Amino acid sequence: MIKESTLHPETASFSETVLAGDYFLKVVKAGQTIRILDLEGNQAADTLFYNAHNPTERYSAVDTIREQGNVYLTAGSKLMSSEGNVMLEITADTCGRHDTLGGACAAESNTTRYSLDKKCMHACRDSWLVAVTEHDELGLTKRDITHNINFFMNVPVTAEGGLTFADGISDAGKYVELKAEMDVLVMISNCPQLNNPCNAYNPTPVEVLLWD
Repeated sequence: MIKESTLHPETASFSETVLAGDYFLKVVKAGQTIRILDLEGNQAADTLFYNAHNPTERYSAVDTIREQGNVYLTAGSKLMSSEGNVMLEITADTCGRHDTLGGACAAESNTTRYSLDKKCMHACRDSWLVAVTEHDELGLTKRDITHNINFFMNVPVTAEGGLTFADGISDAGKYVELKAEMDVLVMISNCPQLNNPCNAYNPTPVEVLLWD
């Protein structure tokens, strides 16, 4: 569902440009709104959410899909935690649909989906591993990298129940906004994938903005 935001970039309390292949890590306080902006179009922002005070509670794709009865996320979707709590709600969305099934690219999936020589290409799971390694104060490890959302990514479900990775449906300037219902640790990998048509084989920056 397309829903424009009432927030203006010049009133944001925080903004940061995240290059393709880089990670973003920040605590968003309850009541704050975070916007992920697709600057050039068809980029994928692979995102993990954790309870900032208890990271063992984190975003759950299973609970989110069950509660809303839809495999895609858009304005009005409530992101559920592994403990059955609402973590965030999507309050604005100019893309219209976001994937929560396809998972994140990794060395293993590069090999399976593409070819053996693609195995060591940089992937989103690598970005997250760098993030948790560089921030050991969070107490997170590889085991904590679980369900993620692929904002702006187009992963159609086939009639047989399978998944396909298709051209992106986002465009330059599209965004998604989420209001935090609890203090949430947000960890984004701005996808560097060069083998998937979702970004026209051209990874580009995204911008993250925050309003109090």
